[in-house]
Amino acid sequence: AIMAMKHGRAVVLLGALSALWVMTVMSVAIGYALPQLIPRNVTHYAAALLFWYFGFKLIYESSTLKHGGTSEELEDVEKELGYDQEAATKEDSQKFFLRENEKLASVRAVRVIRDAFVLTFLAEWGDRSQIATIAMGTSHNFMGVVLGGCIGHAVCTGVAVQGGILLASRISEKTVTLVGGILFLLFGIHEIIWG
Repeated sequence: AIMAMKHGRAVVLLGALSALWVMTVMSVAIGYALPQLIPRNVTHYAAALLFWYFGFKLIYESSTLKHGGTSEELEDVEKELGYDQEAATKEDSQKFFLRENEKLASVRAVRVIRDAFVLTFLAEWGDRSQIATIAMGTSHNFMGVVLGGCIGHAVCTGVAVQGGILLASRISEKTVTLVGGILFLLFGIHEIIWG
């Protein structure tokens, strides 16, 4: 979201989605291969335990967060990228849109795509969504998990690029974390019953 405020949204989206899609295919492939190396019933229960672990961890984290305000992660990213909300005036926005077409046609666009790819890939490596994708790849249809993961990443990343700052300032990190924890617990139950 922050990169999209400084660079063209389309190129940031392309870089971020490319990283997420590569990681999704890799994760599902790992999940698909695990039952070949480890008995399926072991991977089945391990997947459910991972979902529950992350679910309880997120619920615990949500209980320790303050209610309201922007997230610390958002503030850290803004500082890292040098974003100053007070400096983002109407004039700056107009200049940004005038330069937009130039950026897309230049080498800068390739650099932005590369930076978005690397930043997203490194930030997401080993996170809960990757572990969940690996877990789902152990017992579900390979192409179904790949397509579902890629579509899910496209929707979430598109929302982040289009309105992430607006959402982050209106929805508390505590609420998002709590809902995420509950969803992981439900995924664990689903894995035990239908996985």
